[in-house]
Order: sequence, then C-alpha cells, then structure tokens
Amino acid sequence: MRRLRHSLRWALIKAAVAGTTMVALAFLIPLGLMVQQTARDRAFTAAERQAAALGPALAITTDQDAIARAVASTDAGTQGRMAVHLPPAGAGAGALSGPGGAGGVASAPGATASGGTAQGGTAPAGKVSDPAVAGATAGSGPAAGATIGEVRALAADVASAGGQGRSFTVEVPGGYALLQPVAVDTARIAVVEVFVADGDLTRGVATAWQVLSGVALGLVAVSVLVADRMGARIVGSARRLAAAARSLGAGDLAVRVPVDGKQAAGSPEELREAAHAFNAMADRVVQLLAAERELAADLSHRLRTPLTVLRLNAASLGEGDAADATRHAVAQLEREVDQIIRSARRAPEDAPAVTVGCDAAEVIRERVGFWSALAEDEGRRWQLAGADRETPVPVQRGDLAAAVDALLGNVFRHTGVGTAFSVDVLATGSSVIVLVGDAGPGFTDPEAAMVRGEGHGGEGSTGLGLDIVRKLAEATGGDLALGRSAVLGGAEIRLRLRSRPDGTVPPRAGRRRGRGSLFAR
Repeated sequence: MRRLRHSLRWALIKAAVAGTTMVALAFLIPLGLMVQQTARDRAFTAAERQAAALGPALAITTDQDAIARAVASTDAGTQGRMAVHLPPAGAGAGALSGPGGAGGVASAPGATASGGTAQGGTAPAGKVSDPAVAGATAGSGPAAGATIGEVRALAADVASAGGQGRSFTVEVPGGYALLQPVAVDTARIAVVEVFVADGDLTRGVATAWQVLSGVALGLVAVSVLVADRMGARIVGSARRLAAAARSLGAGDLAVRVPVDGKQAAGSPEELREAAHAFNAMADRVVQLLAAERELAADLSHRLRTPLTVLRLNAASLGEGDAADATRHAVAQLEREVDQIIRSARRAPEDAPAVTVGCDAAEVIRERVGFWSALAEDEGRRWQLAGADRETPVPVQRGDLAAAVDALLGNVFRHTGVGTAFSVDVLATGSSVIVLVGDAGPGFTDPEAAMVRGEGHGGEGSTGLGLDIVRKLAEATGGDLALGRSAVLGGAEIRLRLRSRPDGTVPPRAGRRRGRGSLFAR
C-alpha cells in the first residue's frame, strides 16, 4: 500500500478524483440551489392557484355559508390551510374601524356569525370555534368583516393586503401565509389567506440532493476507474522498461522491451519511443562488446610473437633463481594471453560461471613471493605481516592478484634500487586492509597520482595501475587512499576491501602492531 501511494498510478487517481470533484461541485451545487428555489416557487404557485379558485365564488356572492362550502371544496380548505376575510356589507373599500384595525368593530348592525362576536365585541386572531364560518373579529380583515376558516396572519397584514390591492406573503409560525385580495364588487375587497407550511417549501429537495450526490459519486467512481486503467497501462510500460534496464545491467544482453503486440498495447507514445531507444542502445552495446572482444583477441594474438622470443631467450638463460623466475613469468604471461584470447572469442552465453571470492592472504603471499626474487636482485629489504591466516574477500582471485601486482610494481618502478618496502594485511569484522609502504621519496601529488592515465612512471607506465586498484576497492564498497608511511617514511598505499556490507572502518592506530620486527628475515 505504501508503494502504491508513491506510484504514478496513485497520482493519476488522485488527479482524477480532484478534477472530477471540482467539476461535479461546480455543476451540482447550482443545480441543488435551483431545485430548492423551484420547490419554493412551486409551493407558492400552488397557493396562488388555491386562492384564485375562490375568485369566482366571491364575485358571485359573499354569503358565508356559500363561501364556507367553496373553501371546503379546495385542497387547502380541507387541510385547514385556507381562510377568507370578507368585507362588511355596505362598507367602503379598505375602511378600518379603528387605528391599526385593533380598536372597536364597525360591523353591520346585528351581523353575527357562528363562533363570532356581537357588535362591538372582540375575537381572538386565531383559530375560531367553527372551522367553516368565523365571526367578525376586531381588525381581522378589511373594515372588520367576517372571517371564514383558520386565521394565521396578523390583522394588520390582512388590512394591508386589502388596502394595497396586491398579494404578498408574510411569515407566520410554521411557514408562510399568502394574502390574495379579491374584489367582491367595485367598493369592497375580500382577502383570501392560504397557509404554506415549511415542509411544502422543501418538499423533494432532500431527495434531489441525494440524487445529485449519487450522480457526483458515480462520476468520481467512473473517473477513478478510467484513471486506474490508464495508470495501469502507463505503469506497466514503465516497469517493463525498468526491468529490461536492470536485466541489461546484470549482463543479459539479449533483453529487449516489446514495442509491438499485446504487451505494448495501450502504452503511451512517449514510452514507446523510450522502448525503441532502449532497444537501439542494447543493440549498440552488443555491437560494441563484440568489437571490443575482437580487438582484444587481435591485440593478444599480436603478442604471441614477442612472447615466443621472450620464451626462447629465457630458455637460454641457464640455471639460477633469476632465470627460473624469468621463465616462470614468461610462462604465466603466455597463459594470460591465451586466456584473454579464449575469453574474447567466447560468446557471452557460453561464459563459465565464476566463483566470486578468494583468500586475500593466500593471494598476497603468492604475489609477494613472486616479487621477492626481484627484490633480492635489487638488494631491497621487504616484510610481509598479517598474511598468516585465512582472509576471505568478495573479489576474484585474478583481479586481486592484478591489484597487488600493480601496488608492488609501483614500488619497484618509482623507488631506487635498494629501497625497502613492506606489505601489511589487517582483517577486521567487516573489512580487509592491505598496506603497501616503502622508504622512497613518497608522492609529490597524491591527487594527480589517482587520476586515470595521469601517471608519470617513465617508459612502460600507462598510469592505469592505481585506477585499476581503486575500482576493485570501490566494487566491494571499500576505497583506496594514498599517504606517507609512518615507519618507512616514504609512500604508503592503503587498499580497503569490504568483506561485509555492514560495518565500519577500523581506526588506523591499531595497524602498526607487530612492526617492530619489520625487517627480520
């Protein structure tokens, strides 16, 4: 899961979710608000239709019984949501009996109704005892006429609607009241009151929001699915390319990235181009390696003639340690040249398995013994210490032998005849350190000596010796360092080979242990 969170596939999914969510919100929020406003308008429109349904009845008669029957025939009337405020008989339009309609009642002489009040009485502005017909109340309508049905609006609002001659809504407990004035005749105006509950204003809004939310979630889910499929194709192509690169780095020269067929189907054009470039690079690497093998084989073959001359000359040297060492060196050189030719001619897939690892102490003893013959001829004192026990290192035997020969060859090439040298081997829990020191003048420029091809060892020197040793050390996680010998006073080269992936480099203070008998032979 942690790997997925940091992958390109997961990034595409998050981008799809973010983009789809923003688009969905940009459209769905206005739609939801529009639905809410539509529900509100629909409720008030229905109330207006209910109020308009009483217009013909009021235009014909103002008889309370007839109006009560007309109210009861409407949906709002059956639900107790409609009231009719009738004007008094013979009253002027909008005449009120007192200030604000709350004072004395100016009703027709002797006009009373069931559940109403007598002339000059006061009735509560609320639900009356008879749901069909309500008596005239103080300030209950224009000129304090009779009221039929359940009243919720204030008398002042009813009077204002009758006086202005236009409809409007007022807020009442539990919702809103629509006040619709209706002209009874040229001089009188009745007011129809229709109650609109809060639930009617939001009816269907919650369902609409749920549907819109479901649509939004569906869009997000579809976008995630599409992004995941696209990401899977892109990631699959990138992983195939990475796997091929790792295989090529591991030595599989036949690996190629598929650019056609089912595996490459759906891959982006950019990754297809990268796959083509990788395949071209792999083909070029194979060609270069083949040319390099041919060149190595040709060069090695050219060495056979001078080696034959050397072997004949060595055979004529007679007997003695120096003659035997020379013949041994010539024979070893011939074997190395033959090995180079065979390796160069061999196909990569036919190469034998190589066991990585050797005993560093054994290799160092062998190479120091080889160089000791030349040291005796030149009168050099030498010392080997610490190579008396097995010291395994993760390098091939031939590579370590070539590195030791390069270090000892530097001593003989850069110091005068008779200059002493020493080789120390120190094994720790995680590293093997090889110290090669001499009593010569030392390094004038250690940094320049480490640069590949920059050595100035005179005739026969290529300047590659220390660079070869450094690469061998770095291949194991170690290093190569140049300095001055604290015992002999000349140059000192420290080769550190890591024998384990973990561990630390031991301090240099303990490596001089037992050097008191340095030149004891």
